[in-house]
Amino acid sequence: MNANFCRWLRHLTVLLLLSFNLAPLVQAAEAPRDVNGVQVLEAFDRQQADRVDSAAAIGDKKKHLVMFLLGIPLLILLLTTGAVGIAMGLFGKPLFLLHMILAGLTMTLALVHVIVGLVWFYPF
Repeated sequence: MNANFCRWLRHLTVLLLLSFNLAPLVQAAEAPRDVNGVQVLEAFDRQQADRVDSAAAIGDKKKHLVMFLLGIPLLILLLTTGAVGIAMGLFGKPLFLLHMILAGLTMTLALVHVIVGLVWFYPF
């Protein structure tokens, strides 16, 4: 065998023996044992209740305002998409890419509008 390999193997053996001998001396600090599982669950329930209360803090007027503010650009995008589609279909304008971009934005905003409306106003 190679002398360097034998030396490396001896060093590895010594390191392993030292690590096994020192392992019981090096231990992580244990958590206090007086904490009860029920107390942990109660604290978790309190945190969940706080989160639900903060989420429900938005008033109905503000929700209606947000829905209205989402609806205005949605209506503008819908009318613009329709106008570009009519310009393409009736007048032969080369606006297909613009029409597809506007249609994608309209559908995205419509989905956001529907999801927000269902989450806020549909009684689950």
